[in-house]
Formats: sequence, C-alpha cells, structure tokens
Amino acid sequence: MLKYPTDLLFFHDTALQPKGWHETLSVLRDHKDNAAVNALLRHLVTFATDFSLSGNIWQYWLTYILMTHENPFTLACERQQSNDEATLLKLAEADFDFIKSLFALDLHQFGPLQMFHSYQPLNPNMQPTRVGNSIISLSADLAECSTTSDFIKRMSVYYAKFGVGIYGLYKAFRISEDNKALSLIPVTDDTDVSFDDLIGLEQQKAILKENTEAFLNGFHANNVLLYGDSGTGKSTSIHALMHDYFDRGLRLVELSKQDRKLLPQVLALTKKRNYHFIIYLDDLSFEENESEYKELKAMLEGALEKRSDRILIYATSNRRHLIRETWTDRNDMEYQNDIHHSDTMEEKLSLASRFGITIYFSKPNAKEYLHIVNKLAERNKIDLDEKELNDRARQWELRHGGMSGRTASQLITWLSGEAGIKNIE
Repeated sequence: MLKYPTDLLFFHDTALQPKGWHETLSVLRDHKDNAAVNALLRHLVTFATDFSLSGNIWQYWLTYILMTHENPFTLACERQQSNDEATLLKLAEADFDFIKSLFALDLHQFGPLQMFHSYQPLNPNMQPTRVGNSIISLSADLAECSTTSDFIKRMSVYYAKFGVGIYGLYKAFRISEDNKALSLIPVTDDTDVSFDDLIGLEQQKAILKENTEAFLNGFHANNVLLYGDSGTGKSTSIHALMHDYFDRGLRLVELSKQDRKLLPQVLALTKKRNYHFIIYLDDLSFEENESEYKELKAMLEGALEKRSDRILIYATSNRRHLIRETWTDRNDMEYQNDIHHSDTMEEKLSLASRFGITIYFSKPNAKEYLHIVNKLAERNKIDLDEKELNDRARQWELRHGGMSGRTASQLITWLSGEAGIKNIE
C-alpha cells in the first residue's frame, strides 16, 4: 500500500499547491472532493495538450515534474557536483523513492485518473512537440529503473547533461518583466534549423562554429558581429547554433531593441547557471541621436565587473559600423598637414570594434543563387526539371527583392504550396 507523505523535502507540493501530494492523492482515492479531482484532471489534460502527448500521461507528468523542479538537489546535479556519499543524495532518496512508487501506481484505484493511463487525444495523428518527445524518452527510461538508486542515477545524469527547469527543456528565451521582476520565458516554437540546412556560407559557418565550440569547451572565445545584406543567413546561422549545440548546454537569450537596456540584469540572471549562454541582439543598429550604444560598448569590454566565461554576445546587423553616421560627425576634424579622424566618428566606430570577430554575409551571385534554389528544391522534393526551376528562380528574384538565400527559400515555399494545390485538384 502506497504511503502518502505529508510533504517531500525537495519536490514539495509540486504543481499541486495548495493541497500537496498527500491530500491530492487522498481525494482521488476516496472520491470525496469533486472540485479537487476536476482541478487535477484539467491540469493533466492541459499538460497533455500543451505537449501533444498521448499514452501514460500520469507518468509523463511525473517525469515533467522531475525535469522542471528547481531545488538544492537538482541544481547541485546541474552543476555536476556528484558524490555518491553526499548528504544531499541521501536526503533526496526518500523523495525519489516516493515518486518512483507513483510511477507504479495502479490508476484504476483512483477513479477518473485511470483514463490517463492510456490517454487518447482527439487527433490520433497528432505528433508530440520536441519537448514532448524529451518527456516521453526520459519517462520510458525511468519506468525501467528497478531500484530507487537507479532512478536517482538516471535523473542525475539528465540534470548534469540538460540542467533543470525551463533551461533544461528549451533552447531559446526572451525577456519578461512582471512588477519590475525580470525573468526569462521560453520560446516554445523555436526554429528547427541546423547548419546543414544552410547552403553555402561555408567560411562564415566555419568561423562561427569554431568560436562557439571553443566557448563550449571552456576556452577563450569572442563576442561576434554578423553583418551584411538582408536575407543572407545571419539570423538563420544563430538559430542553427541552438539546434546543433543544445545538447552541449548552449542556450540563447534574445533581446529586442527595447530590452537591450536590461542587458546587465540578464547577465546577472544567467551567470550562476551551469549553461553557456549566447545573448542574441538581432538587427543591432543605432540612429544618430541614440546614445544607448555607449552602455553596450561598456558591457562588451571595459566594464568594471569581470565578464562571465559562460556568456557571449552575438549580434546581427545590416550595418558594418552599427551607428548611423552623418557629415556633421566630421565637423571636429583637425587639418594640420594630416587629416585626423573626428572624435565623434571614432567613438561611433569603436562599438563594432568591441566585437572580437566580425563575419560578413554577402548576397549570392547568380550562380550561387541558382545553386541554393536547386539544393532547396531537391530537399523539398520539388518536381521540376532544372531549366524550368532556374527560369522560375530568375523570375522570382526579379519580382521579390533580388537574389538571396531568403528569396530562394520563399520561392521553394511557393512552389511547395503550388504543388500541394495541384495534388488536391
């Protein structure tokens, strides 16, 4: 018979506030509190829907709790501070013993909860989300653990590799301010693109990957500025980092233009976690009358506080020098035999120089553009002969902003939709 603890030491009242494990399981077993039962059922249905799950939702939910609950034990495991004789490990054993027993519950004893043993969604063809697949995989591993010790070891390995909480589940994050409290919220629909999907750009990819791998391996690495023409793969290259290096602990925090003033707080929020963070500044540029670039320049280099070796700043921009220049910037030039740079110009140009690496992305020429189109067509199974495809590509770029990787991708999207409509007809 399962014993219900009044509370757990680490995984206390998880997702069950204010009732906790003891009271929630009691009302489910005894059918005494319909409101409490319905609240839990709604919670499980919402959970299953959010991650597009079917099957044993009860076990998946327990797994999700273990994956996301931040407490002294899970955070210590995230920092890879493992020790089989550690006091924390011994203290956590009772919690894991109880949660393991929940995995083996006969749900038929708990009335309506039995429906979540083999839960079926309305859409039988629904596929789990990326996070949903992670939950399913870990849940299957935990269900096979024969002892509590095995159960703990499996979770310890997970915490060491992926971490705990939202950082362990998601690749990218944005800023949220609630009552002046700063937090990171996950990007749940992140772009699933890898470097293999980027056609061409071999030199640019090699530089970016080499710097990022040095960063992940604990070596010195530089902040990076990716600049050049629009639609040439700058932002996509950043997204590819998330895909290719997520398993190695790389996480991305995207700051919009209005959030950039919060950069110091973001650095403070992330530097204590056992991840490698890239702070991503997309479309970085400043107008003539904006002075916020001075704060960014100080953060990149020269600030009093030592920069964490687990945080880098990667930015994309259409401008090489980031700050709009005007002829008035040259007004303080001195003419004494030689011409000296204006102090105003020097200050504006100095921001770009604070990025240790700058990578230029140029528009493809005609041959490169057609190569990209043909490769994308091949991957997407577009059934056109090469001549017709190339003719369509030339027509498309003339009407849609010129030759670029983005234009090529938009053409393939159009052709895919066109083929789909023809199949329906």
